[in-house]
Amino acid sequence: MVREWLKEDTPNFDYGGFVVGEKEETALLLIKSPGVVAGKPFFDAIFKELDCVVSWECEEGDFLEPIQCIAIVTGKVRQLLLGERVALNCLSRASGIASLARQLAKIKEAKGWKGEIAGTRKTTPGFRLVEKYALLVGSVSTHRHDLSSMIMLKDNHIWTSGSITQAVKDAKIVGGFSLKVEVECRSTEEALEAAEAGCDIVMLDNFSPAAIPDATKRIKASYPNILIEASGGINEETIQQYLVPGVDIVSLSRLTQGYDVVDFSLKIQKNGVDPRNLPVK
Repeated sequence: MVREWLKEDTPNFDYGGFVVGEKEETALLLIKSPGVVAGKPFFDAIFKELDCVVSWECEEGDFLEPIQCIAIVTGKVRQLLLGERVALNCLSRASGIASLARQLAKIKEAKGWKGEIAGTRKTTPGFRLVEKYALLVGSVSTHRHDLSSMIMLKDNHIWTSGSITQAVKDAKIVGGFSLKVEVECRSTEEALEAAEAGCDIVMLDNFSPAAIPDATKRIKASYPNILIEASGGINEETIQQYLVPGVDIVSLSRLTQGYDVVDFSLKIQKNGVDPRNLPVK
């Protein structure tokens, strides 16, 4: 994966690398905005591929304030600069996801809710492993990793199959006993049909907070062991309204779409030069 990232950024010749040559240098990794640090294994793998050495001064999952040095990278200057942008892109995005995830985890803790906050499959192509990993660093659940991890029957599956009952029946045949089946539902009646058909999880899709208590009460009354997931349009401002009894999982795509990244920079250490690169006034 790292090789593909580096190849994308340098498809043939690194012209800037030719200018700087192969002198051994030291670079400082600076965190420049507050956030949870996540993505160290990927950062390490990028520079390992380039024969550079990373020495960390923080732990994965630490919340840090700017501006401070959090790692030192040593190696040939051409290689340091070759990996710089790829490594920073990875670290800033993973840390952004982990920071938002940590924020939501704290809301859950303060609320005293015992369910799971989870991401979704709405991830960046080719970058899912990093994004799912960052959710774990931020103390929330990944949800299913891919289409092979769990059977989720959404509206298109149901419309094509003809009914929720038929879709669940076919899913149970192909998945057997080893895969859970989840059904996306747009009404309490659909959720009850899905539960009756034998699914393991019902997703209450785009239910308002006001509609959640009655729906969960009706579903759990008949099917107490079924899991109920609330999803659709939920964000950090509204999530508290969904952390209620009867709801077992709250998922939101905001965790991997539209999050704020954490700002990092990698600066070659040079006597007399401030690596913080403060604004010009």
